[in-house]
Amino acid sequence: VTFSFSSLKNAEEFDPSWTDLYAKDVCAIRGSSVQGGLGPFGLLTLASENLEEYTPVFFRVFKAQDKYKVLMCSDASRSSARSNPKMYKPSFAGFVDVDLSDKKLSLRSLIDHSVVESFGAGGKTCITSRVYPALSLFSEARLLAFNNGIETITIETLNAWSMDKPDR
Repeated sequence: VTFSFSSLKNAEEFDPSWTDLYAKDVCAIRGSSVQGGLGPFGLLTLASENLEEYTPVFFRVFKAQDKYKVLMCSDASRSSARSNPKMYKPSFAGFVDVDLSDKKLSLRSLIDHSVVESFGAGGKTCITSRVYPALSLFSEARLLAFNNGIETITIETLNAWSMDKPDR
């Protein structure tokens, strides 16, 4: 999917106290449901019908002094409706080294029953998450686009395929 936006003016200021944090920690602070300026926007993968479970893969654009920082996150914290406290449901994230002069960001995600593998900006940042959905299995799994930022996001292209079982 290719996302575009008309302006960078709504990018949030990058909090200087985050400079020493890992990207995943910034993702935890400014998650997919926390409204922002330019983002969060992306895909809700393996989403159940009523959104009891989903794994968001998303971008946020921050302004840091005279440049922009793009954060890409994959957050498994809501990936399963199961209530097992030992289930590992972390957030993974990275900063994407990308030129935003064309005001576009691409995201390619490969999704199967329990893995969400995502490539931001043509593969400049890659995140793989193992998830354990209970409700969004097989034909019940949904893929949704979302934008919880105030800047309008346009989906310029979206290509989706279902893979067949391998021949035996």
